[in-house]
Amino acid sequence: MSCTKLPSMHRHLTDTWLKSKSLHANFKKGLKDPIFLNTEHSLVNQLELILQKPSPTLEQAKQLHAQFVVGGINITNNGLLGGKILGMYVLCNSFVDAKKMFYQLEFYNAMPWNWMIRGLVKMGCFDFALLFYFKMLGCGVLPDKYTFPPVIKCCTCLNNVRLGKVIQDMILEMGFDLDMYVASSLIKLYAYNGCIEDARRFFDKMIDKDCVSWNVMINGYVQCGESDSAIKLFKYMMRSEAKPDSVTFACILSISCSEAMVQYGRQLHGLVVRSGLDFDPLVGNTLVTMYSKGRQLGDARKFFDMMPQTDLVVWNRMIGGYVQNGFMGDASMLFNEMVSAGVKPDSITFTSFLPSLAESLSLRRVKEIHGYIVRHGVILDVYLKSALIVLYFKCRDVVMACRVFNLSTQFDIVIYTAMISGYVLNGMNNDALEIFRRLLKKKMIPNALTFSSILPACAGLAAIKLGRELHGYIIKNELEEKCPVGSAIMNLYAKCGRLDLAHLIFGRISKKDAICWNSIITSFSQDGKPEEAIYLFRQMGIEGVEYDCVTVSAALSACANIPALHYGKEIHGFMIKGAYESDLFDMSALIDMYAKCGKLSIARLVFNLMQGKNEVAWNSIIAAYGYHGYLEDSLALFHNMVEEGIQPDHITFLTILSSCSHAGQVEDGVHYFRCMTEEYGIPAQMEHYACMADLFGRAGHLDEAFEVIKSMPFPPAASVWGTLLGACRVHGNVELAKVASRYLLDLEPKNSGYYLLLTHVLGDAGQWMNVHKIQHLMKARGVQKVPGCSWIDVNNTTHMFFAADGSHPEFPQIYSLLKSLLLDLSKDGYVPLADGPPLGTHFPLFLELAAMKQDVDYIWMGQLGSVSDFPMQPVLIYEETFSCGGNLIWLAVPC
Repeated sequence: MSCTKLPSMHRHLTDTWLKSKSLHANFKKGLKDPIFLNTEHSLVNQLELILQKPSPTLEQAKQLHAQFVVGGINITNNGLLGGKILGMYVLCNSFVDAKKMFYQLEFYNAMPWNWMIRGLVKMGCFDFALLFYFKMLGCGVLPDKYTFPPVIKCCTCLNNVRLGKVIQDMILEMGFDLDMYVASSLIKLYAYNGCIEDARRFFDKMIDKDCVSWNVMINGYVQCGESDSAIKLFKYMMRSEAKPDSVTFACILSISCSEAMVQYGRQLHGLVVRSGLDFDPLVGNTLVTMYSKGRQLGDARKFFDMMPQTDLVVWNRMIGGYVQNGFMGDASMLFNEMVSAGVKPDSITFTSFLPSLAESLSLRRVKEIHGYIVRHGVILDVYLKSALIVLYFKCRDVVMACRVFNLSTQFDIVIYTAMISGYVLNGMNNDALEIFRRLLKKKMIPNALTFSSILPACAGLAAIKLGRELHGYIIKNELEEKCPVGSAIMNLYAKCGRLDLAHLIFGRISKKDAICWNSIITSFSQDGKPEEAIYLFRQMGIEGVEYDCVTVSAALSACANIPALHYGKEIHGFMIKGAYESDLFDMSALIDMYAKCGKLSIARLVFNLMQGKNEVAWNSIIAAYGYHGYLEDSLALFHNMVEEGIQPDHITFLTILSSCSHAGQVEDGVHYFRCMTEEYGIPAQMEHYACMADLFGRAGHLDEAFEVIKSMPFPPAASVWGTLLGACRVHGNVELAKVASRYLLDLEPKNSGYYLLLTHVLGDAGQWMNVHKIQHLMKARGVQKVPGCSWIDVNNTTHMFFAADGSHPEFPQIYSLLKSLLLDLSKDGYVPLADGPPLGTHFPLFLELAAMKQDVDYIWMGQLGSVSDFPMQPVLIYEETFSCGGNLIWLAVPC
């Protein structure tokens, strides 16, 4: 440092010292000023004013405390004054300063103890607050009426009713049970822990009931689910001296939300207006929620627009109301209005709003909202993260969903459940199970939603053993009777082929909603039990459960699978009355039902009358013409679909390939297979390869069929090898039949149809030793032939027949007629199989013989005889009349 700078620095330090000296002198002089000569009385008054503030600042508290010290007022020996200063620090949330103050005071007064207990309760340290209470008793300090409300609150928050009753005994001894604040605390303790009768007993003992006491008791009834009692008590309150406030109305209006009692809510709204509380924020928010949950969105929006001041809570509830009622566009518009109005969205806003984006599935829009959340520093709590994860999964962006999950520092059951359901939605069942294992390793307890998310993964993998283990855990935790869990268990057993167990679980569910009914009806319809599905559909209506679009679609599918035209027509009439004709999926199911019941003209009429046809409707009508062998019409409809701007999907091409297969048009089938993969970029799935194998097999190109199977990018399923084996039987290729059967008997060792089909191939080739070997193998494996089954619809009554079944009341007349039919067929050159069943003992076989005559009109669905007798195929419907006892019978034959 240069010497020239030292004098200037010295002058600067000197000036600074002189200034500080002057300030110190002025401060000493100021203490003698009358403004600063505060008496103890004025300081106590200031202290009282601060204690009355809801949230005083710590700076004010410390300044006032300093003035007590500077004024020489002894705080430590004055328990009352010291306790108030301690309370001042508690109200400022400075528990450290409160604790220091507490240990400077004498312990003979209850006030410091009360404030310390209150401070610990305010911090959420309920167990420490109780320890402080018992320490107070141990020090010989008697509690007063201000001690017990926070102590009872600790018992309430810890759900410790037993300890609450111990403290209640002391309250009774000291005579504080009639104090309204103490009594209100006890009422809340009992009501919020399910002891509603004890709560009411204390409430009735109270002489002076203020509004708070009434509110606690009414809210207790609401918490316990006793809405009627809450409404009744509210009516008593209206006749008492206590007048309801905003908390009362918010509580009683919440009942109208949960019970969908909109009309009662309207009456309460009128009462609220008369009380002048309609624009109170708490009441206003509840009114918007009530109208939203009651599906009165117009009234909710009208009231929302009338509110003079709209806070963030009411914006969130209005947006949530739109989303919950399916008005996604209105929710998006209201969200934009909210941002334009300068109201900053929070995590609850986005959690409510994000599901509205699921309808459009616009990944770009989702990323824009996600970017807004990040830019504006919105807190990403577990609910918002879960909403983002669910949305990314629905938009098929699995990578982004996993990224949001991995960025999380806090994990709870909500976010894990979102990951599980997202993986299942995208068909990644193994990943879903892995997330579930991670959840268990972290010692988290799965809830009902978690189980209803993971069970579909077990169903998708046909992991019935794991599903049973989960089912055992569910039973142990008494979750089986909850509707979402019960429905998931039903689906698991149904998809694993155990309809008996699915139906058993269905019977155990006490409160069945529409989803539960839809699940069991769909399971029976898809798994070959259409009669039971229709019966359950009727039972659902009898029990008063409202049908929805899924129910109607499942019932129509069951009618198509029997088929039962009269049931289908009844449901069609119900759809017209119930305005279900606007639902595209139901209309598509209706097309499929009429087509499979032989009414192709009606199916086309339904299709033509549809407004806004989607790819599902086009697929249904294309498949309908394919069923009936009208390949040219089916292909013409396909080209019309493309011209209309509807993109075909894998179902469309599956339908076309199946039609080409049954029409024997190999070149067309190959052309459309290449068109699917090359022109539209749709990867071929297992079903497409099976259709191509069937296409070549039916045409006798068995080598090409075998090459198709070998070229599959995944292991062929049993159905694919079964198609090849069926073609080998038709065309007498023994060697290829043996190759196919080796795979089949490994993949499905209990399927009797494949064994029988192989024995027919070997029998036709004269290899009787090998036939006997297959029969011995069946016995060794305990495989039994499943009897063939067929349905016939006569005068709106469905009749079912099994192989060698003689239980039908008109059995003699039916078989007499069929024998005469067989004679007519024999004259036309039909020769029955040498290894077929004896005549007159196999009713489904006679139906096959009748089908070959092709001059009767019989609708058939089901397996006739065995796989060798009548393989499952689409059918041609013949409109000719065949009289059986004066009844019209319809006949279906293979294409």
